[in-house]
Amino acid sequence: MAVAHRIARAWVSTGGTGAQNYDEFADDAEITAIVAGNPASALAVEMPHRAPESVGVPFAQALPAAVERLAALKAAGRFAPAEDVAVVYRISGPAGTAYGLFCMVDTDQISTSAGEPGLVIRNEDVFIDKVRERVALAHATGHLLSPVLLLQTGRGEELHSALAAAADRLGAPAVADTDQAGRVHEVWPVGDADELLALAGGGELVVADGNHRSLAAQTGGLARFLAVVTTPASVTIQPYNRLVAEPPMTAAELPARLAALGAEVVELPGRPEVPAEGGTIHLYAEGSAFAVRLPVPPGTEGVDRLDHALVERILFNDVLGLDAGDKRITYVGGDYPASWLCDQVDAGRAALAVLVAPVTVADFVAVNLARHRMPRKSTWFTPKARAGLVVAEIGPSGRERQDRPAAGSGRTAAEVTP
Repeated sequence: MAVAHRIARAWVSTGGTGAQNYDEFADDAEITAIVAGNPASALAVEMPHRAPESVGVPFAQALPAAVERLAALKAAGRFAPAEDVAVVYRISGPAGTAYGLFCMVDTDQISTSAGEPGLVIRNEDVFIDKVRERVALAHATGHLLSPVLLLQTGRGEELHSALAAAADRLGAPAVADTDQAGRVHEVWPVGDADELLALAGGGELVVADGNHRSLAAQTGGLARFLAVVTTPASVTIQPYNRLVAEPPMTAAELPARLAALGAEVVELPGRPEVPAEGGTIHLYAEGSAFAVRLPVPPGTEGVDRLDHALVERILFNDVLGLDAGDKRITYVGGDYPASWLCDQVDAGRAALAVLVAPVTVADFVAVNLARHRMPRKSTWFTPKARAGLVVAEIGPSGRERQDRPAAGSGRTAAEVTP
């Protein structure tokens, strides 16, 4: 069964619109600064309430501005239309070369548990407010600007080779965009994409990035969502750390409280780094650093043994009395080094830094294929698919726009969409 499809009407960047995804920032002020420096950035559409002229305006009230910005970018030639295409994607940087395929994937293939059929495995808890914002943006603009990053677990090696060969033979890309880390992102729209689409949809697909966007597709009634299907050889997992504001105890009290629950706590000299391997977390507060081995209750198996899960249950719930979704917790991805988190604590912008070793790819794949749920914000995949390079137009009811006849009707799908 085909689950990966061409984009019926794509808008491919001609330059200047590429951006980090809206959820890659630890500080909203960074979004405002990027939009101020590059008004054509997709962030100006995806986060309209963070644009310089809209700071302080609620997201819902800023949606008309997002619609206007996208229309203005298209009118100015910042995007070129492409009909019925998939888009080959290559990311080149010091760490190597990654490949992917922009395409549309069937929303009804999303599976969130062992009892739910589907080839697309979503694996993390989400923040429902973010999901609601993505639904509202899609319906307001009629477009999807950020793809869901899907990891092909069945035919990844074949897909990797086919995408590399396609990029080599297609010549100059439609656009080349350089990200904040110096990686070059290139895309090539292709119409004759049957082989690539078959490989992209040829095995179970794990959501590596975009859990909120995939759930937004479901709750927003989209028949298909925009995705980049990538390969295991293209990605690595970086640390995903945490900052906590206003914990209910001092740094001096924290070690004793942890030890009382069975944790092993050792004071560290200076400021900590991210642990080299799992099993121990590092904490930093009020100029003091600690290595903490959290207790693993007997009988704990699988995902519940992961450091991120133990941090949620023991540190956040039991010690600090916080739910993992508490607004006082900021989730900080791997683009921000340990020194940045410690700087936030030293500057008084946070009270506690929690440094956690990255999840291994083997653990990530095993948890997902077992249809278990990863702790929220526990995997920071790099490189990430760039927003605003390929935009998918969708119909007014959330269905992907189609300009060819619907089967058996003699009319276009747009005409029969209720």
